[in-house]
This record gives sequence, C-alpha cells and structure tokens, in this order.
Amino acid sequence: MTQSPLVVIHFKEIDADEELRSSIENHSQRLAQEFHEIVRVEISLQANGAGFQAHGHVTGKGIDVATHADASKLGPAADLVFNKLEPQLRKIHDKRIFAQRRKAQRDPVKRQGSS
Repeated sequence: MTQSPLVVIHFKEIDADEELRSSIENHSQRLAQEFHEIVRVEISLQANGAGFQAHGHVTGKGIDVATHADASKLGPAADLVFNKLEPQLRKIHDKRIFAQRRKAQRDPVKRQGSS
C-alpha cells in the first residue's frame, strides 16, 4: 500500500474551486501510486493577464521537481502541470533504476557468481 502524499493547493487571489481541488488530489494520488518516493505535491494557481497560471512542485526521497503551465482556463492549467510533471518524474525514476542495473552488470564479482 502506498502512503498518500501531502497535497498542498494554493489559490492565489482567486476563489477556491472544490471540483478542481478534488481533481488535483486525484492526479496527485495517481502519481504517488506510480512513483512511491513522492512525499509532497504542491500546486499554486493564479490568474495572469491572459488566463491562468499553475505552478507545480513535487518533492520526496531523491525527488525535487518543479514546473509551470499557462492556459486560458484554470482546470486545463492544472492538467498541463501534471502532464509536465509526470515525464520529469519518469526520467528521475528510470535513471535511478537503470543506473543500479548498469552498476550490477559492471560488477565482476556478481558476474562470476552467476556463471
């Protein structure tokens, strides 16, 4: 069972939207199920001149990823942030996994034992 990350949502100078809050929490839970190292997901939403801007920051064991996105509506801005965060998290995760495998393949002691 995966521990749920702490989800922090900031609505800066805009009204809080419970439906959007629920959507962000669901996105965060989905990321946490895939990337078990996640401890905290922080999303900040604010209006800018042309629409809305969303900032996302994910932290955890060996993870510190941040990004932002702009959109004409609040919901799509939040979705875009998660669409950007996921590949960044995947890159960190894959790099960690494949680095361990490469190290094991180079280790001559382990290779002799498998013969």
